[in-house]
This record gives sequence, C-alpha cells and structure tokens, in this order.
Amino acid sequence: MAALVGPAVGASAGGVAAALGWAPGLVLAAGVAAGGLLALVALAGAIGRMRQVLSALEDGVRSFREADFSLRLAVDRRDELGALVDLYNDLGDALRAERRDMVQRELLLDTLLHGVPVATVLVGSRDRVVFSNRAARQLLGGGRRLEGHRFAEILARSPPELGPALAGETDGLFTVRLDGADETFKAGRRGFQLGGHEHTLYLLERLTPELRRREVEAWKNAVRVVNHELNNSLAPIRSLAHSARHVLKHPEHAHRLEEIFDTVEERVNHLAAFLESYAAFARLPVPRKQPVLWSDLLDRVRPLCPFTVQPPLPDGPAMIDPSLMEQVLINLVKNARESGSPPEAVTVSVGLVADGGSVLRVLDRGRGMGEEELRRALVPFYTSKSEGTGLGLPLSSEIVEAHGGRLQLENRDGGGLVVTCWLPAG
Repeated sequence: MAALVGPAVGASAGGVAAALGWAPGLVLAAGVAAGGLLALVALAGAIGRMRQVLSALEDGVRSFREADFSLRLAVDRRDELGALVDLYNDLGDALRAERRDMVQRELLLDTLLHGVPVATVLVGSRDRVVFSNRAARQLLGGGRRLEGHRFAEILARSPPELGPALAGETDGLFTVRLDGADETFKAGRRGFQLGGHEHTLYLLERLTPELRRREVEAWKNAVRVVNHELNNSLAPIRSLAHSARHVLKHPEHAHRLEEIFDTVEERVNHLAAFLESYAAFARLPVPRKQPVLWSDLLDRVRPLCPFTVQPPLPDGPAMIDPSLMEQVLINLVKNARESGSPPEAVTVSVGLVADGGSVLRVLDRGRGMGEEELRRALVPFYTSKSEGTGLGLPLSSEIVEAHGGRLQLENRDGGGLVVTCWLPAG
C-alpha cells in the first residue's frame, strides 16, 4: 500500500512544483520527498495494526497459561499473521472443549467416589488430605470434611488398630468396636505420582456384612453336611437294629449277628472320625516351628498318600511344624487323587523364594475347578463332593496362614489344578 501511495503522491507534488515554474531538479526532489513521507506514514499505520494483533495474541497465550480458554480474537486478515490468529482461535476452541469434558469427567468421578461405601482418602506429599469421600468423612471425621488436615492427626484421633493396618506393605484386616458392635475392615494403600508430586491413596473397605453373610452361609453348609453324614450312618444303624431284633426272635439266624455288629461298628467309627475332623478344625494349635528337611517330610507322607516328587528339593531345612505340614500335604494330595487325576500325575514340588522362604506345590491332572468352586473352595464346610466335609482345604489354608504364609488354588493349562503354599523363612 505504501509502495503505491508514495509514487502517486510524489507525482502529484512534482506536477504542482512544475506548475509553479520550479526547476526540473527541484520538481523531482519535491516529488520524492512527499512520496517517501506518505509511505512512512502508511508503513507506521500497518506496523501499529500488526502490534495490536501481536499484543492480542500475547494476551491470549497468557490466558492459556492461566487455564482461561475463553478469549477469542476477531481479526480479519489474509496474510501470515491472520493465519496465526486463526490457529490461535482453533487451539482455544479445542482446549475449551477438552476442559469442559475434563470437568464433566471430574464431576462423574467425584459422584462415584462419594457414592461407593469404600472410605477413600488421598494424601499429598506434605501429609495433607487432598480428597476424602463421604464414607471416609463418616468413618474418620465424624461427617466433617478432611481436606487440608494432616493425615497423621486424623489417625491419632482414630481407633488405634487403624494405624498399623495402613502402615503395612500389603493390604490388611483389622477389627474395631464401633457403635457397640465389632466391625471388620480391609485396609490398603497405593502410592503414585500426581502433578509431579508423590501422593498416597488410602482405602478402607467395611467387610462386616460380607463376613456375616459368609459366616451364616458356612453354618448352613455345616448343618447340611452334619445332617447328611448323620443320616447316612443312622439310617443303616436303625435298619441293622431292626435286623438284630429279628435275629433274636429267630435263633437259627444267630450267625448274622457278627455281620450286623461289624457294620454298626464301621458306621460308628466313621461318625467318630467325621466329628473328629470338625473338632480338629476348631482346635487348631499354634505351630511349633522347628528345622525340617523337605525330603524327610515328603518321605514320611508318601507311604500314606502316594505321589511323585519333582526334583530338585531344597538342601536346607524349613522352619515349620512337621505334624501340621504333614496334615496339609495329606489333605492336598488326597484331594488331588480324588479329582479324577491319574495317580502318576499327582506330583509335589518344593522350591525356594527370594526372601528365603519356601513354596510347596501339589499338582494334578484332574477335572480342575469351576469359577464358583475356586471362589468358595477355602470357605469352611463348602464342598462339591457327595461325601466331602468341606474342611480339607480350609484346614490346610488355616495351617499355612498360621505359619505366616498363604495358600492359593489355580487351574492348570491342559487340565488339572495346582495348589501353591507360600511359607516364610524362619
């Protein structure tokens, strides 16, 4: 624009100078000076408008930094600066839409967290509570907000059992007295980075209703199993008693009395063993640990319940109660043999773990377990067998946990089951 205006104005000024009778040299100088002056004026105006656009862009970018994406620029240009303004407006629209979606997701997440019954507390790097849901406020703050308070002070006002449960490296259970009743909770914590800072998420799940439901279910199973076993033994005993009276009235059949008494004795012994298994579960002793070689333990059990040993076995001893671990091994091998597995496929292996503990595995190629069976296999009195007591696996799990370990069941690829017992170092 300045390039066009300058020569035109310069020519006009030269014409005026010529009309006044100026010399040709003066006429040319006047035209050039006037054109240059007007060109500078036009250029200054263009630069001023560019500065206005750049200043508006600078304000817009500064608002982006402050998370304000509402500022749009109304600039109508067809040059590179206009393209830059259009790009800025498109970026602002995208950021504004993303911010709106993020706010909606945060509202949804906040609604979900406040609705779940699991007490959730998020603690920042300075031990200040950043977030707490409704369940956490009811459990730890008497319904008051916890945000901004030091988590250590909240724990100091909480039941003393809570602190050690949350301090553990793994999830733990603890029971407290609330409102005149015992309440059991599962406590856990998770650490992660948020905004470049360390945060800790604490979770407290109330398990009492589920535990009570399972307890009632276990008692119902126990009653059903006891009723089944008693009927299976009392019905033939009742029939045999009737037969004995008949024999007494007919002496010629006296030779049958011996058979009747043997059958009654067998049924009574079966009932005694059945009741003893229930009593053993109830009076499980505290393990008396001592150094025991795994090879010696397996050799003592193998004649009772044959199985195949997968070498190699650990050379060093394990700190276990030999009688209790023999019971575990007998229960697990017995289950494996009753699963439909070929006898030669029932195998036992023992290995060492990094912390010096031991891992005992009993494997078979039987029918395995369905999802429901796996979920309930360690619940006392639950059984899928027609003549099972539902105590073998729960009793084994109780013994392993009494040693400080844990027991796990998994189906094997290709069929069968593997029962794994992790036992800590002495």
